[in-house]
Amino acid sequence: MGAYILRRLLLIIPTLIGIMLVNFALAQFVPGGPVEQAIARAQGQGDVFGGFAGGANDAGLDVNEGNDQYVGARGLPPEFIEQLEKEFGFDKPPVQRFLNMMWNYMRFDFGDSYFQSQKVVDLVIDKLPVSITLGLWSTLIAYIISIPLGIRKATREGSKFDTWTSGIIIAAYAIPGFLFGILLLVLLAGGSYWQIFPLRGLTSDANIWAELSWWGKVKDYAWHITLPVLASTVSAFATLTLLTKNSFLDEIKKQYVITARAKGLSERGVLYGHVFRNAMLIVIAGFPAAFISVFFGASLIIETIFSLDGLGRLGFEAAVARDYPIVFGTLFVFGLIGLLVGIISDLMYVLVDPRIDFERREG
Repeated sequence: MGAYILRRLLLIIPTLIGIMLVNFALAQFVPGGPVEQAIARAQGQGDVFGGFAGGANDAGLDVNEGNDQYVGARGLPPEFIEQLEKEFGFDKPPVQRFLNMMWNYMRFDFGDSYFQSQKVVDLVIDKLPVSITLGLWSTLIAYIISIPLGIRKATREGSKFDTWTSGIIIAAYAIPGFLFGILLLVLLAGGSYWQIFPLRGLTSDANIWAELSWWGKVKDYAWHITLPVLASTVSAFATLTLLTKNSFLDEIKKQYVITARAKGLSERGVLYGHVFRNAMLIVIAGFPAAFISVFFGASLIIETIFSLDGLGRLGFEAAVARDYPIVFGTLFVFGLIGLLVGIISDLMYVLVDPRIDFERREG
């Protein structure tokens, strides 16, 4: 198993390079790059997408004159454009820029944001608590509830319990997370009915938070995260429950289960001594995708609805502003975490079913 893990760890390097190379290449064809963004800000035009409208800049120069490389730079001194290109590193060929970027990233040096005057690492660390809260708690709650519920539904298939819970699960799956979040705000956060939960933030204001005891801080934190965690959990909960139920149903109908029952084993012994290990494999296989999607993918809308400042909003705003150090830095971190979670998922396979041997299978 040690050799398998070592090979997987070594494969992380070329995989990350491939991910970064594809996205770096795509970024070269996206209009409205950092230089044009900086020119627009200098001219008081704000953020742009792929070009600028005609008009005069603050210095009275006609920005529609000339054929400079950057549309928004027309009429600006060439020295100013060259200075911007050098500042953002665009005075070097793309291949050299990519190699320099990857060399820095391999040393976990993600550089500084183009427009926020902060290190990318500091920005990510500052936003990380929100994403950890949404991703970690949503995934844990989904697995803690869905697996026992799915097993119960499988063992009582066709009963009233199975019918009613299936109806609730299908309804939950049909409701988008952002819509459910808005519903929670309206009902429970003072929108039109009850003011039970707060509208924004992970905790209370700094001055109130500092005066709370450790137990008071725990309660305050739980009070603030209840609604956003519920909104981000609802769809994952429904999918995982049905996946667990169907997986157990497939295993329960197999011959080895009939044989185990014929030998006189109790239903609990059959279920958790034989069926559980095989049925849980497909559930564990979906863990990396579920974790990454909740942790990173689905957080933007939830963060916006509940006024949370996390990695989702950071990545979106960086993409809009063409703040490439943040875009590629967060992409590198996300990709690395996703690959590491995949290795952990393989280890969980072995933990659930020790009969699995990846090295022998590869041989």
